[in-house]
Amino acid sequence: MSVMATRELTRADLDALPDDGLRHELIDGAFVMTPAPGLPHQTMAFAIARTLHAATRGTGLKVVLAPFDVILGTNVVEPDILVAPSSAFSERDLKTAPLLVVEVRSPSTARIDEVRKRSLYEEAGVAHYWLADPAAPSVTVLHLVAGHYEQALIAHAGQTVALTAPFPISFDVSGLLQD
Repeated sequence: MSVMATRELTRADLDALPDDGLRHELIDGAFVMTPAPGLPHQTMAFAIARTLHAATRGTGLKVVLAPFDVILGTNVVEPDILVAPSSAFSERDLKTAPLLVVEVRSPSTARIDEVRKRSLYEEAGVAHYWLADPAAPSVTVLHLVAGHYEQALIAHAGQTVALTAPFPISFDVSGLLQD
């Protein structure tokens, strides 16, 4: 849900919001608020983050789960999962494009993740973007090529995601929804 304003909103406006348990982002000068995600979303996000953490151990990369601010120009987004060099993080935010962003699809965020955030990440130079869907268990892997995302693969339940970039990683999509 976006909140319309008579002027373009800023990070200072975002910081002035009360802590109400909702996810607050600033996209194209407007607040975007979404409710807390459901259990399938959280289960999949945590499983992906664990898998990414294991794959990046000893590489100098850090895996962070939402909520955590990523500054992309005048936009402030909170990807479900992000991976970036450990040295790029401040205590409060990441002021550069992450190496990898993972968004886990929820009914309330699907359009934003698949359209607007995809475009923002592409424009900001996020080299790797994954869209995960717990409802129809799948992971879509996109890589930035010449400034535009190209689909590298789609893996569904029972299939394996096996990649060499941005780092070697392999996992079965079915395992992302199990405890």
